[in-house]
Amino acid sequence: MPNLVVLTEQLLAPVPGGTGRYTRELAAALAATAPPGWEVTGVVGRHADPAAAEVPGVLGPRVLPLPRRALIAAWEHGVPYWPGGDAVHAPTPLAPPRGPVVVTVHDCVPWTHPETLTPRGAAWHRKVIGRAVAKAAAVVVPTAAVAAELRRYAPGPAPVRVVPNGVTALPAEEAVPDLPDRYVLAIGTIEPRKGFDVLVAATAEIGVPLVVVGPRGWGGVDLRAPHVRLLGRLSDARLAHVLRRAAVLAAPSLAEGFGLPVVEAMAAGVPVVHSDAPALVEVAGGAGLVTPRGDRAALAAALRSVWSEPGVADRITAAGKARAAAFTWADAARAVWELHVAVGRRRAV
Repeated sequence: MPNLVVLTEQLLAPVPGGTGRYTRELAAALAATAPPGWEVTGVVGRHADPAAAEVPGVLGPRVLPLPRRALIAAWEHGVPYWPGGDAVHAPTPLAPPRGPVVVTVHDCVPWTHPETLTPRGAAWHRKVIGRAVAKAAAVVVPTAAVAAELRRYAPGPAPVRVVPNGVTALPAEEAVPDLPDRYVLAIGTIEPRKGFDVLVAATAEIGVPLVVVGPRGWGGVDLRAPHVRLLGRLSDARLAHVLRRAAVLAAPSLAEGFGLPVVEAMAAGVPVVHSDAPALVEVAGGAGLVTPRGDRAALAAALRSVWSEPGVADRITAAGKARAAAFTWADAARAVWELHVAVGRRRAV
């Protein structure tokens, strides 16, 4: 039986982030939409608790004998250590250096906004993304904006396919106590490129509570303020409770490859204010209010209009629900399967 190996290592990262969400949802959807006769297996490096990388419908995870750091070093130096399988999907640029591998590249932030990453992180991502476009069987990107940036900053012979992410169906709610009656919500890892520092200032200016969901990342971003509540990383059940009660979701990022919180909020019936980062503009498709990146006054004005003008909130909420319906993980998985099947056919010729 042919086997698609999905590298689910990102699920075991200290801060899985949006790429962790992508890895889990895409792997499950690949298993649910597998062509007849195919099976899907998850693979991780050696960890103390590999079971944390289990995904519904996906076999495994199978554990490679190398721990994460050694696996990264081996592939970074071109060692053809193969994780097995008839095809491999790498949901992040951590991927074998050759073989029938399809790699997802989520953004081009290492080139467009390197100052929002650690110098080491930016250099590593430039290296592995460059290798992917040079040697992978195909590259998946979540938006046309990322595809254009990839052609500009890291051109290569690998075919590039735009495959949008999906919207995760949130489970039954688990209550989070002591939330404000109304609040602006932000979701994401707390790091420089998310623009949350500008959001803190904008919400302070208009005098409304801000709730932030997400773990602390790098960069020492300090969001503490009297009107801010930091919830850290939440389970999906708690996230559902917090999201559905938000008055507005703010996504003021300096750079994104897709912006999962934007479509998840739209699907939940929450109006969205987002920055003019090209990928966010593309994904929102006119169904949110757009503000210039880093512009505190414009962000405050947009949030104020949604907060205090029911007509504005109702209009973009309706548009957002319609827009979010276009994004499903099943569609994403079917597009990825098409790539793997095409790669298999080319290798068989």
